[in-house]
This record gives sequence, structure tokens and C-alpha cells, in this order.
Amino acid sequence: MAKRRGFLAELQYQAKQAEKRRQQQAIAAQRATAAAQREHERARRAYESAQAAAMRASAANRKAAEKEAARLSVEARLAEAEEMNANLAAQYAEIDRLLTSTLDEDSHVDLAALKITSIDHPPFEPGELAVEIAAVPAPQLYYAPVWREPERPFTVGAAIGGRKRHEKNVAEARAAFEATYAEWARVDQETRATYSRNLVYRDQKERARQRKLAEAQATYRSECEARIAQAESRNAELDKLINGLAFDVESAIDEYVGIVLANSAYPEVFPVDHDHTFTLQGRELTVTVSVPEPTKFPAVKEYKYTKATSEMTTTALPVRERKGWYADVLWRVALRTLHEVFNADRAGKIHSVALTVAVETINAATGLPTSIPLVIVAAGREEFMKFDLSYVVPKATLEHLGAALSRSPFDLIPADTSRGVRAARSV
Repeated sequence: MAKRRGFLAELQYQAKQAEKRRQQQAIAAQRATAAAQREHERARRAYESAQAAAMRASAANRKAAEKEAARLSVEARLAEAEEMNANLAAQYAEIDRLLTSTLDEDSHVDLAALKITSIDHPPFEPGELAVEIAAVPAPQLYYAPVWREPERPFTVGAAIGGRKRHEKNVAEARAAFEATYAEWARVDQETRATYSRNLVYRDQKERARQRKLAEAQATYRSECEARIAQAESRNAELDKLINGLAFDVESAIDEYVGIVLANSAYPEVFPVDHDHTFTLQGRELTVTVSVPEPTKFPAVKEYKYTKATSEMTTTALPVRERKGWYADVLWRVALRTLHEVFNADRAGKIHSVALTVAVETINAATGLPTSIPLVIVAAGREEFMKFDLSYVVPKATLEHLGAALSRSPFDLIPADTSRGVRAARSV
């Protein structure tokens, strides 16, 4: 099994995969698949429209509407098959370009360029926490009623019984005043109490808002500090790696290779993994490339919609064609890996590469995991860098390098190492 990628290699791998997905989406929007998708969608909408018309049609017209709906259904499925075949062709073309697609790319990684020189912190957005709780409006208060005694009667009036009437009026006025005053006092007290409660409630809400705002600000600062710390950690790792490469530190060279190979983005239908070890003594890099098993290799030649059975069927690639294609892809993977390693090593720190392309599978006899080598090759930097891979036949190149090749990778027959892989060769 492939070893776990280093921190920087994993970052590069994830970034490269994301970039590759973006590029694939951009290309997919321009290629013929887009036209097939539009045609499929148009046919589907036409079918749904015709089907709806058939439901609305009168008995006399229903038969014709149903016939039209059936025709459009077939058209939609045919367009769907066309779209699927366009996607299939694009996938297979990507596999066929495994080697040539890397020849125009510089696999060298500028480690200094990977440093984070600026951090774009998202703006702090407190939302409603930024809005102070509205103040409690002052209550409408009224002055207390004032006692005014009824006027006394004139002397003549008092002489003929006015005094008693006055006393009665005073008593009645006093009772009315006291009732009015009591009601005013009740309303005034209730208004003031409600105002005091609202003030307390508002102060509680405001303190809660300020507390939550402070917590949100603290969280934001922590997130910003974490981003800064992560950037500083990454930059420190890169500085350490750059210095290690400058002084030929074995682990630094090995980690740099990990970053290079993490940048090597393969098609989603043909994922690979790398395991590698660099030895300073002899300056040799040992690499194992794990490739998908033959059973996971694409096997569909074409999608076809059969009108008679209303089924979407597939035509399988002939076994002989699958075997030849699978083997050819493995030869390309081997050369691609050698090219990427030597091309990335501008300083010439790696003098040779011992490469194995293998399949991780289950041993049918023991039921245990096993690794089957299908390509084993050793290549020196000086000789390999003279090759023009744009014009080579991959298998011939590997044979020229003295590689041990499986007679039938598709059948998981191990590479024949009986002659060795470092035999003398004539150019």
C-alpha cells in the first residue's frame, strides 16, 4: 500500500485535483458533449410537452398525441445515448493522453512560490449583533390632580342654609377627588413600574448582545489567528524543505519528490498512487506506482438505446482490445513517472530511478492483500533526459531501458525479472 503523503505533498495533491476538476469542467463546456447535452435536454422537454398534450387531448386526437409523445421519447433516449458516448470518448481520450499531456508541462515545483505571502481574511459580519438594542421610550406621565375646595356661599346664602349645602358639596368633591387621585396614583405607579421593568429587560438584552458580539469577535480573531498560524507553519515547512534541498538532506529530496508526484493529476477513471524513497548513497529514487486493477479499467465501447426493448444497453470493448489498451497505458504511466521525476529535478540531485508499476489486489489463494509488479525498470538521468518522448513507442522505450515487463498485465502476470533490469544495453 502507498504511504501517506507528507503535509506539503497532500496540500499540493488536493490543490492539483481541484484545479484539474475546474479544467475538466471548462473543457467539458466547450466540447461536443455540450451539444449532446443540449439536444438531450431539448428532446426531453419536447417529450414531456407532448406527453402533457396527450393527456389534454380529446379522444379523437389522443392517439396522435400519444404517438408523437412516443416518438419524442425515443428521440430523448437517443440523445441521452449520444451524450453518454461523448463523455465516454472524452474519458478515453484523456487516458490515451496520459504521457503526451505531461510533455509540454514543467513538473518542476517552485517551492518559494508555494509560500503564503498574504492572507485574505473574510470580513467580520456580526449581523444583528452590531445593532444596539433600541432605548426604552420615556413614559407619558401626568401631573397629580390638585385639590380645589368648592367656593363658599356668600353671607346671605350661608344665612339661609348655604353653609350646609357647601359642606355637602365639599364632602362630595373630596370623595370625587380622592377617587381621581387614587386612580392617578395607580396609573402613575403602574406606568413607572412598567418603565422600570422595560429598562431592566432592555439592559439585559443589551448586555447579552454585547456579550455575544464579544464572543463573535473573539471567534473571528481566533479564526484569523488560526489562518495566520497555518500560513506561518506552512511557510516554515517550506523554508525547512528549501534549506534541506540546498544541503542535500535525504528526507528533503524525498519530500520534494512527493510534492512533484502529488501534482501529477490522473483521470478520475484511472487513479494512481505513489510510494517512493530516496537514498542519498547512490542518489537513487525508488518509486512504486499503484494502478487500478484490470477489473476497474474501462470496459464499455459504446452506449446504445434499443427502441424495440426501450432499454439502454452497452457494447463491451473486445477483451483483446482491453488487454492491449491496459498494457499500453501501464507503459505510458511508467515513462510519465520517469519523465516527471527527472524533469522536476533541475538540480540533478536524483541520478537514477528504480520504478515499479504494480497492482494492489487480493491473492486468490490466500485471500490476503498482495502487490503484483507489472513493470520494473531502472533509468539513469543522463540517458533518459536525451530521449524525445513525443515520438517514442512506450513499450519499445522500456525495452530499450532493459525493463522487465509482464507478458499480460491484464491477466496480472508478474513482470519477468529473470534477466534483471540493469543489463547492459546498446544504443
